[in-house]
Amino acid sequence: MRIAFLKYQGAGNDFIVIDNLQGQLPKTPSKEIISKWCDRHFGVGADGCIILEPSATADFYMRYFNADGSTSTLCGNGARCAVAFAHRLHHINTQTHFEASDGLHHATFTSEERVSLKMQDVKEITQASDYSFVHTGSPHHLIFLPNADVLEAMDVVGEGRKIRNSAAYRAAGTNVNFIAQQSETHLLLRTYERGVENETLACGTGAVAAALGAYALQKTKSNALTLQARGGVLEVSFKPAEDYFENIYLSGPASFVFEGYLNSVLL
Repeated sequence: MRIAFLKYQGAGNDFIVIDNLQGQLPKTPSKEIISKWCDRHFGVGADGCIILEPSATADFYMRYFNADGSTSTLCGNGARCAVAFAHRLHHINTQTHFEASDGLHHATFTSEERVSLKMQDVKEITQASDYSFVHTGSPHHLIFLPNADVLEAMDVVGEGRKIRNSAAYRAAGTNVNFIAQQSETHLLLRTYERGVENETLACGTGAVAAALGAYALQKTKSNALTLQARGGVLEVSFKPAEDYFENIYLSGPASFVFEGYLNSVLL
C-alpha cells in the first residue's frame, strides 16, 4: 500500500499533507516515521506533517506534527495549507470551518495562492524589560531589535535555541521570534521554531504574535500589518478590545508544490 501526499508551502513554511478523511492510513504514524518523512535528506523534507481527519462538528480535523515527529499546537501556515489542500481535493468550497488543537477555526480560500485564517482571541501578552510573550495557538517569545541590519546579523538558531531551552520554557519549550520594525505597518520577522529546532522561512502564529506584540508595546497604532519573513509575506489584521484582541486574521500564500507517495511499510 502506498500513501498519497501533497507537498504545500506557505511563505516558505513547508508541509507534507495527507488526506485521511476516508481512513487511508492504517494507523497513526509514529514519531519516528513522521521525522523520517520530514527529513530533508532521507525523506520528503518538510517543517511539519498535516493529516486531515474526520470531525463530528466541522469539515475536518487538522492533526499537526512537528518535523521531529512530536505532536504540536496550532500551526498557522500549516492550517492555511490544509485549507488549500482540502479545496484542491474538493472537500470544501471557498469557506470552511475546521478543528485544530486549539479549537474551531474559520478560513476562506480566495485563490490558488491565498488563504485567510481566523485565529482564536488572544487575551494576554506578557511584557518584560527585554522581551514579550504571547500565545497565539502556539507559544511565542518576542524580541524587538533596533533595525533590519541587526536582525539580519542575528544568530537566530544559536540565540533561539538558548531561549527555547531556557529554564523559563523547559517544560514545553517556545518559539522565538526576532523582529525589526520598518514602518507603522511593516515588520521584518525571523523565527526559531521548536519541533523543527531550526530557523524556518516563515511562521504564521509567530507573525500574529509579532503583530499583536508590536501593537501592545505601542510600536504601532495600526491594526493591519504586513510581516516580511524570509520565505514570503504574511498579513495580520485584528481588532483591539479593552483587554484582549479579537477578529484576528492571518492571510497569505498557500501553494501546492508537488505530490507523491509515502511507503506505508514504514508504519
